[in-house]
Amino acid sequence: MSESAIEALILSTSTMKSQYGPLVGAIDEGTSSCRFIVFSASTGKLVAKHQIALSQSFPNEGWVEQDPMEILSVVNGTMEACVEKLKDQGIEPSDIVAVGLTNQRESTIVWDKLTGEPLYNSIVWSDARTTVTLDKILEVVPNKNKNYLAPLCGLPLSPYFSALKINWLMNNVPKVKQAIDEGRCCFGTVDTWVIWNLTGGKDGGKYVTDVSNASRTMLMNIETLQWDPMLCGV
Repeated sequence: MSESAIEALILSTSTMKSQYGPLVGAIDEGTSSCRFIVFSASTGKLVAKHQIALSQSFPNEGWVEQDPMEILSVVNGTMEACVEKLKDQGIEPSDIVAVGLTNQRESTIVWDKLTGEPLYNSIVWSDARTTVTLDKILEVVPNKNKNYLAPLCGLPLSPYFSALKINWLMNNVPKVKQAIDEGRCCFGTVDTWVIWNLTGGKDGGKYVTDVSNASRTMLMNIETLQWDPMLCGV
């Protein structure tokens, strides 16, 4: 991550120099593009923004993937551009006191926590490669009821959510299985991947998510708000 982007994430306790007072940044990481937007914390007034397109690849029919490293590059690029736009207005990047993140949710990324390298492309939320896996699961579910696990996870059985994507990665990507066996595989939705990298990556990055993302994996119990052993075992 570049020095200018890091500056934009530092919490400042100094006297605010801009006419807007303290600022808040927002990372909006979508499927087709990423935006970084800076607002006045007191008025909500837009101060700066920048947007960069994201590419997608389609290796097979029904498959949709993205490069996790491109996602990071675009996130950093939007922040760096906003830092320059703030400076052009005579505003110090250190006036940014907090940064929030919104993102495409069900998309699934796995990476090596020791090297920080992705173990496979991000499998995008719209990817349908696990349809066959779903059909096999439904064969052993009473009445082929797609809502069988809904009381636990709040979601129907579907290729849309992260759980079946993780299953596919475990069974079809040898690097993923090996990393799991060796205890160095990290899984996350896009928020986790971005935050882990922005806070240090392999050198102590924060490995976190929130309930709005976790609830779209099919792995979180919606009553306890914890990862559910039974759901993870399925």
